[in-house]
Amino acid sequence: MRERIFALVDVNNCYVSCERVFRPELNNRPVIVLSNNDGCAVARSQEAKDLGIKMGVPLFQIRDIVERHNVVVLSSNYTVYAEMSRRFMNILRTYVTESEQEVYSIDECFLDLTAYINNYDLTTYCQHMKERIWRWIGLPVCIGIGRSKTEAKIANHIAKKNKAFDGVCNLVAMDPCNKESYLASIDVSEVWGVGRQHSKKLNGMGIHTVLDLACTEPREMQKHFSIVMARTVYELQGISCIEIEHTPPSKKQIISSKSFGQRVTNLFDLQEAISLYMQNAVTRLRKDRLLCGCIIVFAQSNPFDKNKPFFNRSLSMPMSVPTDNILKMVQVATFLIRHLYARGIEYKKCGVILTGLEPKDTFTYDLLTDWDKVEKDESLMTTLEKVVEKFGKHKIAVGSCRLPNRGWSMTRDKLTQNYFSWEGLPKINK
Repeated sequence: MRERIFALVDVNNCYVSCERVFRPELNNRPVIVLSNNDGCAVARSQEAKDLGIKMGVPLFQIRDIVERHNVVVLSSNYTVYAEMSRRFMNILRTYVTESEQEVYSIDECFLDLTAYINNYDLTTYCQHMKERIWRWIGLPVCIGIGRSKTEAKIANHIAKKNKAFDGVCNLVAMDPCNKESYLASIDVSEVWGVGRQHSKKLNGMGIHTVLDLACTEPREMQKHFSIVMARTVYELQGISCIEIEHTPPSKKQIISSKSFGQRVTNLFDLQEAISLYMQNAVTRLRKDRLLCGCIIVFAQSNPFDKNKPFFNRSLSMPMSVPTDNILKMVQVATFLIRHLYARGIEYKKCGVILTGLEPKDTFTYDLLTDWDKVEKDESLMTTLEKVVEKFGKHKIAVGSCRLPNRGWSMTRDKLTQNYFSWEGLPKINK
């Protein structure tokens, strides 16, 4: 059986690195990027990590560290991060074929390098990738190379933690004794798919490091856990069990929700918010060429407010015919939120869930379908999408939800501009 070779390419501190591309004065300074409503730290520069700032910690808990060490605090700029991710993935696509690439997340990508091992030194090949990504878009990356995707993940972890590798760790070409030494120094919780809960059980069985887990018997581990753990052990032993995913699995649901920047008590504000979230959900629905068969709307108050009872309700409505028509779906969402609304509640969050999803290309309409209506709906949606594509999403919407300064909008006081828009293009001062 032919040995497989995989690489995992991962952007270092992705959100912070994207911000530094356009603001080089942030280099070598502690920087954190916050979650929605400027709540928690979701990305940290190495300098911020060295100050002891943990992933996911609320901003109010680290105010003293931020002020004492002059930490730069930024709101999440997802539009910029998505565009940088697209360019990052496109660069990697110049090194492999489409079927050899798997976009795993916004900042991670698996590559199948099996076909290249006889023609290239893979460490040099990946160093070239790393240097091109830095030269072309300014993002620092680390690359791990292994005989399986799980081993490539571990190799990537080693590359991040050890500067001597210069960003590329090749476990395939590494001396076996050195490889065992590195694996013995990594906690078992770092293994892809193990996590904290399984690691506690593994520790109880005397398995504390990656090397300990790699030395176990897969069939025995299956008895104690599941087939997934058995596959993980096989992968750590260099037997590839997880293939590159050429197409993402079909979605079972689409969720669009956000917390409000301030408490909302007015029904009109709730309807505006739910209209926006529904329009965002429909955009994703259309992009994936799906139809929605059922809409769920939910609203809730602040679960951490001990002085008031927690409000958390949802309502659903099945669609008589699965649809992707934005007007129908916004109408249903605002209808449902009106029936959820209760006076006196300070709402913290609301959202929509689209379920009963079906592929649009294979959906069969019944014999009594009004095809003129179907064609008019599709023409309307296509026209709306063309307007948004040309002029931006803030130029047209259903209702008033896209108007500025809404009372329910997210708090994003520290948001940088969209450097890929005409208004946000960086300016060069003479």
